[in-house]
Amino acid sequence: MTSVAQTRFGIIGSGWRGEFFLRLARLLPERFRVTGVVTRTESRGAAVTADWGVPSFRTTGELLAHERPDFVIVSVPWPVTPEATRELVAVGVPVLAETPPAPDLAGLRSLWADVGGSGLVQVAEQYLLMPGHAARLALVRAGVLGEPTSVQISSTHLYHAVSLIRGLLGVGHESAEVSARAFVTPLANPLSPAGWSGDDTPQQLSTTLATIDFGGRMGLYDFTDNQWWNPLRTRRLVVRGSRGELVDDRLVRLVDPSTPVESFLTRRQTGLDLNLEGLDLKHISFDGDVVYRNPFVGSGMSDDDIAVADIVARAGAWAREEGPAPYPLAEACQDHLISLAIEESIRAGQPVVTATEAWGR
Repeated sequence: MTSVAQTRFGIIGSGWRGEFFLRLARLLPERFRVTGVVTRTESRGAAVTADWGVPSFRTTGELLAHERPDFVIVSVPWPVTPEATRELVAVGVPVLAETPPAPDLAGLRSLWADVGGSGLVQVAEQYLLMPGHAARLALVRAGVLGEPTSVQISSTHLYHAVSLIRGLLGVGHESAEVSARAFVTPLANPLSPAGWSGDDTPQQLSTTLATIDFGGRMGLYDFTDNQWWNPLRTRRLVVRGSRGELVDDRLVRLVDPSTPVESFLTRRQTGLDLNLEGLDLKHISFDGDVVYRNPFVGSGMSDDDIAVADIVARAGAWAREEGPAPYPLAEACQDHLISLAIEESIRAGQPVVTATEAWGR
């Protein structure tokens, strides 16, 4: 069996997002190890050490002096992310920054001007690595749909959704025209990160609809407040191409001029009914061919945790010069540029055209 190198990473920040990475290291100690966590206060640091069994530090310098990791994850509030990223790049440490890498357009431009040329910054945008999306992307890149022409997504918000749209369309950093509107309607909202509320009274929630015209290719964005958690709103993904269409896990395409055929993406999910192999995703297949394999078989992780673990592992390989860059800063800047344009179009009540920014030249 081929051994896999352990990825060692530090974390700046101790909020709920940082706990995603701490949980991975606890679940898969042979694959991941946390060298330490930087917290603002000693009391918070003591709590992190007690809960997770990792050392805590007050400064980045102390973290790096204790043990040099492969890279450091920046998992702090949006306004703080650019400064923490700059501090690490200044001492030559590879960075995996949480999304988005800066809160606004001015911040993106400033961050890129300061660290874009370093080649040291990746961003933890994991959605294209989620098993279902990774399988869909494999089919699109294999040309099963012909040339991809449009993506419609109602699932996650803003830059995450834009990442999926751009990735599935194969769109780079070219200009885009964004037209967006928001609509407020009543909807019961019984579940949130805090748990079930016990209240099914409809609330006034906003739904954002946006078209993104890339000049010959198009994205349609549809997101309702709290859609991640609300069980009353399903998730949909449509990819249309010149020879067919993929709707979630169902694909129809032409195999000759008069023969449209229908196929499905099929998950091998164990632990259901009387299967005794343990609750786990093994792989996803299409017409008998495996198009996605879980790189963490046996972990029993959710799809989102698999994707987070995957980008952390890829970041480790990249930092050790053993693999390609998982999600460069330029890609994350472009995702957030378009998500900011969606919000600006709603405020302005008219289309917004993005420029080609420095990271796309």
